[in-house]
Amino acid sequence: MFHHVRDLAFIDGKVKVQSSLGGDSILLTSTPKLGPTESPKSLKGATHRAPRESRTTSSLKLCWGSNMDSPARQLSQMQNPGYFLYGPQVAKIEDQPVPEISDHEVLVRIRFIGVCGSDGRWDWIHLRRAAITNANLGILRAVLKVHFWRHGGIQTPITTPLVMGHEASGTIAAVGRAVTSVQVGDRVAIEPGHPCRRCLACKEGRYNLCAAMKFAAAPPDVHGTLTKFWKAPEDFVYRLDNESVRLEEAVLLEPLAVAVHAVRLADIRPGQTVVITGSGTIGLLCAITARAFGAQRIILLDIAETKVAFARAYLGSGSAGVVVETHRMDPTASAEENARTVSRQFSLQQSGEMDLGTAVDTVIEASGAEAAMQLGVYLVKPGGSYVQTGIGQPKPRIPMLALSEKELRVSGCFRYGPGDFSLALNLLSRESLNLKPLISSITPFEQASTAWEMTARGEGIKNLIEGVRD
Repeated sequence: MFHHVRDLAFIDGKVKVQSSLGGDSILLTSTPKLGPTESPKSLKGATHRAPRESRTTSSLKLCWGSNMDSPARQLSQMQNPGYFLYGPQVAKIEDQPVPEISDHEVLVRIRFIGVCGSDGRWDWIHLRRAAITNANLGILRAVLKVHFWRHGGIQTPITTPLVMGHEASGTIAAVGRAVTSVQVGDRVAIEPGHPCRRCLACKEGRYNLCAAMKFAAAPPDVHGTLTKFWKAPEDFVYRLDNESVRLEEAVLLEPLAVAVHAVRLADIRPGQTVVITGSGTIGLLCAITARAFGAQRIILLDIAETKVAFARAYLGSGSAGVVVETHRMDPTASAEENARTVSRQFSLQQSGEMDLGTAVDTVIEASGAEAAMQLGVYLVKPGGSYVQTGIGQPKPRIPMLALSEKELRVSGCFRYGPGDFSLALNLLSRESLNLKPLISSITPFEQASTAWEMTARGEGIKNLIEGVRD
């Protein structure tokens, strides 16, 4: 099926579409929620809309079918529509072949896709697209957050169109001849990275470090899950046997596996005190995972009052006997000052001790902010554990003297490894683990860029995109 690129223009909050076959059509008429400093200037993507009072006209490109039907109808006429990112804030819906599967692979009909911070966030540095030169592309490539939507890739910038998305759930549409673990119709969550199984890291049981990993939406040529059909090895999809787990919640199995990996690296044990810096999706999931592993006291820190308030409400009704506390840090204070404040407020010094954080067994840093990293080092007790889960600027300043004198056990944390997804699924299947409140919005497939922009503005905890409807 061939598709015709149409010119779109915003006039009075409506999208005027010009087909290459001729004729106009109105696709969208609603208005967007722009940030406080945004103006109705040039916008890219299918679902960015100008304010109704604006007379500004902006052009953008989007691939649709060869007729003037509604976007939903045109999607239904494509065999495998995918949301392709061409560059910063330039996305097109295009058709592609349905993937062919081998004997040990399955074909998944994608139902929901999660928007990860790596898809949309850009808070690590404020760069206008016009300012992205060869000099600062080196900075972009060095930062581990992928930030595809705003900047078109980081470590490996997009050079060819790439389907977005890596958090996903769906139903099995087809199975290879040798597949035995799932069958057509099964509801599944997807582990989106497929290792080579042959390298040293894979053989050592650390396949998340596989240099040949094929991870969804990884440039230059591994397409993601923001499509109708996606194939995977049978052992990298997880059947949802518990009917109480909805496909929407199953999307959160991927970030929950990240939290499980972090907590296992920290070696959290019953009765311990854990501090988590950052109360986004990963921070919240680390908190409930630490609680499941037996942590007696969990303190969640952030600088955003709205996130602290949400965390307080969400985690406040936890397991009996487990104390979950929250605190908004002062963004204008130094890390040491914040550490002293937190230590005093939560009585984290042991009796007779003057040093900071002598009662904190583990710190999990889940924000990627330099100040939070410094705070974590100051708070954790001598001989304690520090796990870096958040990813931010590439070369932060760390209080190395304090880290060394405390003889901390420091660990990086990258995705998830063997057993993490299975354990996450076990936690998700428990009725006491409620992830529904974390889902802030669900956006139709054809308006996916709206979900990316919401995430980029820090709106919501977890924004989802609905798969192509039947």
